[in-house]
Amino acid sequence: MSEDRKIITVSELNGYIKEYLEENYLLQNLWVRGEVSNYRPHSSGHMYFTLKDENAALRCVMFRGNAAKLAFRLENGMKVIVNGSISAFPRDGVYQLYAAELKLDGVGELFMAFEQLKRKLAAEGLFDSTRKKPLPAYPRKIAIITSPTGAAIRDMLRILKARYPVAKVLIVPVKVQGEGAAEEIAAAIRFVNAKKAADLIITGRGGGSIEDLWCFNEEIVARAIAASNIPVISAVGHEPDVTISDFAADLRAATPSKAAELAVPDRQELWMRLEEAKLRMTRQMQKRIELYKQRVSLIAGKKVLTSPLQYIDEKRLLLDYTTRRLQSAFQRKLDKEHRRFASAAAALDAMSPLKVLSRGYSLAMKDGRAVRSGAELAQNDTVHLRFAKGGATCAVVSAWEDNSDGKDTGKNADL
Repeated sequence: MSEDRKIITVSELNGYIKEYLEENYLLQNLWVRGEVSNYRPHSSGHMYFTLKDENAALRCVMFRGNAAKLAFRLENGMKVIVNGSISAFPRDGVYQLYAAELKLDGVGELFMAFEQLKRKLAAEGLFDSTRKKPLPAYPRKIAIITSPTGAAIRDMLRILKARYPVAKVLIVPVKVQGEGAAEEIAAAIRFVNAKKAADLIITGRGGGSIEDLWCFNEEIVARAIAASNIPVISAVGHEPDVTISDFAADLRAATPSKAAELAVPDRQELWMRLEEAKLRMTRQMQKRIELYKQRVSLIAGKKVLTSPLQYIDEKRLLLDYTTRRLQSAFQRKLDKEHRRFASAAAALDAMSPLKVLSRGYSLAMKDGRAVRSGAELAQNDTVHLRFAKGGATCAVVSAWEDNSDGKDTGKNADL
């Protein structure tokens, strides 16, 4: 190497390029027409996007001060006219347009096609939440429909293995860009369903321009996803990228890596939940054991176990006490009934005809019935007389009947 050759650093070279671009008046305060792509608003307020036409693309940045002056929200697919200056970012060594002003210049064809298909499928109900299928909580087999060589598949496999290694992963290789990609993706979705090869499907790819992602905006892919009996996660591009397949899928993931996280549980979390459940069960068992110990101690302290004979003696005393109470109650009941009987007997005795006979009266009976009137007798009738003591059988010589005042009516007189 020649000693007089000047050697510069990368930083110096990028600095020279930056100064050269900024000193070229043709690259300052110029207007550029193109279509917005890869739009990425930053939390700082800056806007990053790509301005492109059919043959080329230009990286652009609009800082927060100028972005805040926009009267509309920038979206991918918009055709715009941008005013700004060309410069380079020394750290990355790339040139870009630093936008100061931005005006609408119509809507891009791809963006218009996207909106039209979106409205069509939404009207058919393909995006309705009622059609969404829940993801399996613990998938046993996951089918990933994507390019087998991209960074997206490597990220997903790494995350799935780290989070939930028991799940088997089936890679279904397809094109995810260019002609025929949409047909391959749709065919792969139908194949997995026909073979029942998995209980969860992830389809998508890494980031790119709207053209790169366009196969996931094709109607054939959206209808295949909507018709799938197996739940589908759509994972296309980066956070800002939204495709038709995202609306048709059962779940949209911002990135392929996020899809892998949403597809399976984290084994660490599962382990923690199992440990927590184990701890709760152990505590519950300890509480129950302690409760049973207390019950056993309480039962063991009862006299029936500590002094069984004393317990029997107490029961005997209780039995004697109960017997005495029963006897006393029975005696009181018996005395009460005796008194009732004596009262009834006295009343009955007072009404007895024998009491009347004891005062000198007699009872005349004919044919087993008491004679109440002389009219019931005839001459020569046989009458049995009952006295207080003994009786007699008599023949009727004559009979008469008194009137109400006790005077003789003369009936049957002197018979």
